[in-house]
Amino acid sequence: MTNQIVQGILLGGYYALIACGLSFMFSVMRIINLAHGSLAVLSAFALWRLASRFHIPPFYGLAIVLPLMAVIGWALQRFLLERSARGGALLPILTTFGLAIVIDNVLFEQFGADTRSLAPFIGSLSYDSWEWPGSIYVGKLAVIIFITAVVLLGGLQLFLTRTGLGRSIRATSEDPDTAGLVGVDARRANAVAAAIAMVTVGLAGAFLGMRATFDPYAGATQLLFAFEAAVIGGAGSLWGTLVGGIVLALAQTLGAKIHPQGFL
Repeated sequence: MTNQIVQGILLGGYYALIACGLSFMFSVMRIINLAHGSLAVLSAFALWRLASRFHIPPFYGLAIVLPLMAVIGWALQRFLLERSARGGALLPILTTFGLAIVIDNVLFEQFGADTRSLAPFIGSLSYDSWEWPGSIYVGKLAVIIFITAVVLLGGLQLFLTRTGLGRSIRATSEDPDTAGLVGVDARRANAVAAAIAMVTVGLAGAFLGMRATFDPYAGATQLLFAFEAAVIGGAGSLWGTLVGGIVLALAQTLGAKIHPQGFL
């Protein structure tokens, strides 16, 4: 049982990472991005293409993919979400739902239905582990993912509370009209927030590809995990996302231990 608890906590780090961008976007823009999972899979496919065709290892490929994801986030806000938000709260949700369908089908057209993985491109890191007392084996990649999630969530929290741009983003999310009166550019703040959210999505997509397989239609499953973790932890709460991810992962690992035949 101890092993399942440890594995669940580490898996919770991944769930927190995949939910981070969703929660961040909701907290500062009040938008639920239904294309979240598909964009993570897009990032994984981009890293796979760089590794398979250009022999760029995934960790180095992040230097290319993450800035591209930031540009995608900026463009998503400026050209889709900002305009659709004028039609009410429901229209941005429908817009991102349509975007998810487009991304999924474009990936299918480009890469087919076969599953891919980044594990072959990261060497022994994909399966190496440490043995702890009590015959508990902890995967090195799982630990890296968990630490990344904690650092990322902490960094975002500090960014929002300790920097001028972060405070501008928070002010815009609370009251954009009043923020505009004191000189805050709401359009810029929201575009920066969307870019940051997409960087976290790109990072989550990278770890998705390293720890598991993915296909063009894997985005819906990742969106479900992200949404569950964000809701359990409190939608819009960054540290709550970590708690929600761990709770979700523990429920899965302990459920599989207690009733493996009936666990889904």
